[in-house]
Amino acid sequence: MSDWLEHSVQVEVEVPIDLVWSLWSDLEQMPRWMKWIDSVNILEDNPELSRWKLASGGLEFSWLSRITKLVPHQIIQWESVDGLPNRGAIRFYDRKNSSIVKLTVAYAIPGFLGKLMDNLFLGRIVESTIQADLERFKNYALEAKAR
Repeated sequence: MSDWLEHSVQVEVEVPIDLVWSLWSDLEQMPRWMKWIDSVNILEDNPELSRWKLASGGLEFSWLSRITKLVPHQIIQWESVDGLPNRGAIRFYDRKNSSIVKLTVAYAIPGFLGKLMDNLFLGRIVESTIQADLERFKNYALEAKAR
């Protein structure tokens, strides 16, 4: 039996929504700003599926992810179909000269692991990591805008 943990973070990026969308929707570029993501590979025969690899502290996990909802300039929603159980969404809000990027991630951890670890402690680590990822994305987008 697994427990699901969910986290949401957001950042405002002083970049137009078109650029924010084009950078984020290129999933294979995510390791540039997502600290724990080692690689993302879109499957050639089915572009709705991608193989993800997470590496941190000597641990490696992988999963196959399916895009369940895609609305350009608004949302990319996904769920894993094998491997590490996870799901979530990245939402984009147009603020004319800037954009809000909101990331929600949910993942399953085995019930016994949740009891061994303090879920609040684990949650703080995950939230601080994905918030730092969004800050790296913000810097990446600002650099792209300057080019």
